[in-house]
Amino acid sequence: MKAVEFSRFGGPEVLEVVDLPEPHPGPGEVRIAVRAAGVNASDWKKRRGLMDQELPQTMGHEAAGIVDELGDGVTGVAVGDRVFGFSAVSAAQAELAVLSCYAPIPPSLGFAEAAALPAAIETAARALDQLGVDGGATVFINGASGTVGSAAVQLAVVRGARVLGTGSPATHDFLRSLGAEPVAYGPGMAERVRALAPDGVDLALDVAGSGVLPELIALAGGPEHVLTLADFAGAQRHGVRFSRGDAGRALYVLAQIGELIESGRFSLPVGRTFPLTEVAQAHRVGEAGGVRGKLVLLVD
Repeated sequence: MKAVEFSRFGGPEVLEVVDLPEPHPGPGEVRIAVRAAGVNASDWKKRRGLMDQELPQTMGHEAAGIVDELGDGVTGVAVGDRVFGFSAVSAAQAELAVLSCYAPIPPSLGFAEAAALPAAIETAARALDQLGVDGGATVFINGASGTVGSAAVQLAVVRGARVLGTGSPATHDFLRSLGAEPVAYGPGMAERVRALAPDGVDLALDVAGSGVLPELIALAGGPEHVLTLADFAGAQRHGVRFSRGDAGRALYVLAQIGELIESGRFSLPVGRTFPLTEVAQAHRVGEAGGVRGKLVLLVD
């Protein structure tokens, strides 16, 4: 099968589409003929050598496609079903992928839209769980207009929370459409939040990692009410929790998201798509920023 791989660390130019042996599912897993695979910031961190040090490495955490092989003990899904989920071995950017956690693709979604979901919704749901977001809470999300941030906004609203979130002025209508009260980022952000919530907020989530943890701590009344997904050094410096997937993942959200999508309570836009052979260009676009919505690779 064709798959994305790199055998040395570096820029996007190290990525290659190579021939690799076909994978097969283990117990509880399924194999899919991949139709689309998500691209994430962790992909370029991995490519640069900031994560695993072994070489060569395959790429991709999430994919959507058609089931073509079942592992032992698999029930509730059949060959030919449309599913999306997480790669068992971070090898989703390929013609075939084994999924260790998966769910049916919501009927209204295509493969690209489904492939955009897993990492964003799991990260967002995990962060809200770790913060303890529930009905009645006022939550401030720094970086609310990005892929993970917009997922967190919508899932928090579903839980009954009041949500305030930062974004550039161009994103404010988008944030309102998700159910958030928009706040411009930059100098004076805390004052703008207090204009909407004079007593501060109950909880704060940092998705952007833009150095605002002291302001979030002041707004939320202490570091114990703040969690960051993006500022590891700041978390250590200020005593704030840093969310890691290895501390427990919110995989349950894959099975729940379909009902929210079909009832119109959740959506996640795809920003741009690329053929699998243009994975290097997808990395360049992703690292440059400026695209609202998820980047997705399409597999023919």
